[in-house]
Amino acid sequence: MSLAFLFPGQGSQHIGMGLESFSRFPNLISEAEDILGYQIAELCLKGPDDQLGLTEFTQPALYLTSYLSALSKLEEGLIPLCAAGHSVGEFAALAVANAISFSEGLRMVSKRGEIMSQVQGGAMAAIIGLTVEEISEVLSTHELHEIDFANYNSPGQIVLSGPKYQIELSTKFIKQSGARLVVPLKVSGAFHSRQMNRSSEKFKEFLKSFSFSLPSFPVYSNVKATPYDDPEKISDLLVRQMHSPVRWTEIITNMRKNGVAEFLECGPGKVLTKLLRQIP
Repeated sequence: MSLAFLFPGQGSQHIGMGLESFSRFPNLISEAEDILGYQIAELCLKGPDDQLGLTEFTQPALYLTSYLSALSKLEEGLIPLCAAGHSVGEFAALAVANAISFSEGLRMVSKRGEIMSQVQGGAMAAIIGLTVEEISEVLSTHELHEIDFANYNSPGQIVLSGPKYQIELSTKFIKQSGARLVVPLKVSGAFHSRQMNRSSEKFKEFLKSFSFSLPSFPVYSNVKATPYDDPEKISDLLVRQMHSPVRWTEIITNMRKNGVAEFLECGPGKVLTKLLRQIP
């Protein structure tokens, strides 16, 4: 079967996620809670919502629920040709493909979430209905040079990231230029932008204590939009991912070129499934 597993990123979390898989893997839940030091299953199932929405809790919660969702599908006999994860979802993809262990991936996303949560003063906004070229022209015209393209989610959905005041200015001008919708994202900082450079250096130091294996099936890198082909480069690409754009449109396009005909979202929500309809 030419099937790809897709793993969602921040924004897909919701109270009740993981309900269908938590009871199937009690040992992994126990292991996760020992590593994290809090009851993550209860947080996923019962909240509170404002805590689940904090980056340092969101990322481990998404990793856990997405990993277990994929594990359930593997036990049901579904074998992916390849996989990809959107931002933090990439860690679940790598763990399911045995490039890292479950516990290693959880430690990584826990530290990643902790580091990213400390970045303040930034903002992100999703732009729907304008092309990259049209958005670039608006930013150039109004000299909003500190804004970066964070996510290329589909040809018609682009996410910008940068200082909060510049994002707020840009949304006004972008609306005037004909954007169908501008949606501010509920994040603490300017993720996937140059504002994450110092944070990514902290994460680089943390990852030095881990080693990676070649994935057992191809996992597409957010940074390069192609599969990892060298385990020695995985750490560097995960570090670069923090301050580089997520090239999601290219990833899906390349997967299709390489024979993928079906996609299965592993984890909460249907954000990535909906994006598939927008990528020709």
